[in-house]
Amino acid sequence: MAKGEGAESGSAAGLLPTGILQTGERSAQKEPKKKQQLSICNKLCYAVGGAPYQVTGCALGFFLQIYLLDVAQVDPFSASIILFVGRAWDAFTDPLVGFCISKSSWTPLGRLMPWIIFSTPLAIIAYFLIWFVPDFPQVQVLWYLLFYCLFETLVTCFHVPYSALTMFISTEQSERDSATAYRMTVEVLGTVLGTAIQGQIVGQADTPCLQDPNGSAVASEGANLTHSTTLLRETQNAYLLAAGVIASIYFVCAVILVLGVREQREPYETQQAEPMSFFRGLRLVMSYGPYVKLIAGFLFTSLAFMLVEGNFALFCTYTLGFRNEFQNLLLAIMVSATLTIPVWQWFLTRFGKKTAVYIGISSAVPFLILVALMESNLIVTYVVAVAAGISVAAAFLLPWSMLPDVIDDFHLKQPHSHGTEPIFFSFYVFFTKFASGVSLGISTLSLDFAGYQTRGCSQPARVRFTLKMLVTMAPIVLILLGLLLFKLYPIDEEKRRQNKKALQALREEASSSGCSDTDSTELASIL
Repeated sequence: MAKGEGAESGSAAGLLPTGILQTGERSAQKEPKKKQQLSICNKLCYAVGGAPYQVTGCALGFFLQIYLLDVAQVDPFSASIILFVGRAWDAFTDPLVGFCISKSSWTPLGRLMPWIIFSTPLAIIAYFLIWFVPDFPQVQVLWYLLFYCLFETLVTCFHVPYSALTMFISTEQSERDSATAYRMTVEVLGTVLGTAIQGQIVGQADTPCLQDPNGSAVASEGANLTHSTTLLRETQNAYLLAAGVIASIYFVCAVILVLGVREQREPYETQQAEPMSFFRGLRLVMSYGPYVKLIAGFLFTSLAFMLVEGNFALFCTYTLGFRNEFQNLLLAIMVSATLTIPVWQWFLTRFGKKTAVYIGISSAVPFLILVALMESNLIVTYVVAVAAGISVAAAFLLPWSMLPDVIDDFHLKQPHSHGTEPIFFSFYVFFTKFASGVSLGISTLSLDFAGYQTRGCSQPARVRFTLKMLVTMAPIVLILLGLLLFKLYPIDEEKRRQNKKALQALREEASSSGCSDTDSTELASIL
């Protein structure tokens, strides 16, 4: 431990000019500077704010596809258009909202909080209407497209500023990492809630299906048709009930976040005359090597897990034959992920974040291979689900834990480029969501080409095989590609320690009475 601390001190001394270090030492001698710490209450209030995005996102990700196909009875081609356009629009709104946030000024509530406050009530209404089946079938596609895109816009106005809030809750890297671990735990818990609420409420309803793929047997019997219509209406009401419960959770979590978290400005940021323009900041961010390599790696790994998420319900229902068990399998995955988030936080602290990426995300590959090769077996499937949750936890935690490291490194290289945090977060989410929209659109179209039968109790062999490929082999290839890209990511543990020392010296110099812009410029040139 002592050896590591000495190495950190030596690296910091090599990075900083003598004048800055001496000034920092004099100010430290005058008044010992306390480490800025967040209370557990602060961290919990911040973490709770991540639940709305995950609860709604989990419900939509796991259930919207099967809802459109089997409950709203939208044809597969139209469903693929809704899913692709909705996700693509969602991706487009991230940089747009990031641009608007970067142009917004500080208010008594902060720069980010007003976006969270004003978007919440409208997002709740739009979310509820996504799960409502209109009485006019001719406007169904337009209805779902409109409210899906509207909700994704509003939830982006919540999530982008919330993500950027990571950089403003504390100036201490260790405190931000700790708060991120709290956040990831609550977010995975949010996916558990989303899965449990949506799955268990909807699972109580008996969704009607057609024994004959052509539907002629059911359609010919008036009594059976009436019974089927009644069951379908009960299923639709179950989806509405689940939407109401999730919307209530969204509201409560937003209130806790607003009341329990306060934004903090960087000391050196207040000395800047005016913020950098969005497009100049965008050019700097998108040409910054560590950021590009990080988002490229997580783009592929996130896409792998999103393919599994989007097709898992159909895969369990039709390929494995567990029509009444898929919601419980989802719950097993998410509970396992929630319990292992603290383990991964300890692991990345002990062994480093890049090591955690390689071990955590690659651990999903053996279980995906097992699912691809095994016969339908419920017990083995539950074991695989619990094991897969371990990898899901790593995929949740690591991107948001590593992104602040990239931003810190960027700020040391560009000390006058404050206000770029929303650009970093919004474009990371942009690329992930756009790829997700493409994957969902292509996967739903693939099912259409394979001959998917709406409301069928069973599906043709080609559909079952397509689902197996979408949930197993395609994610495996994407995970391996992502891990190869992570080899190029340059910020290791030694680099993080150097950046921490340099940033601390910069903050202390900015807080002292002798701070000047030339000192910051000198620091940037030395780095």
